[in-house]
Amino acid sequence: MNRLADDTKLECRICWYVYDPDIGDEVEQISPGTPFLELPGHWRCPQCDAEPNAFIPVSD
Repeated sequence: MNRLADDTKLECRICWYVYDPDIGDEVEQISPGTPFLELPGHWRCPQCDAEPNAFIPVSD
């Protein structure tokens, strides 16, 4: 897999939740500016609890 850019948005293939690094994740108290690849190991989709490997890059 190619390295993701720090500002890459990723979408959950299960529920379509989009992780936006500019926003972070309020549920898990992930600060804005946190790239997807730097999320903590315990992080899961805040909507459906999917693992990070269920996410795919979103093209704008």
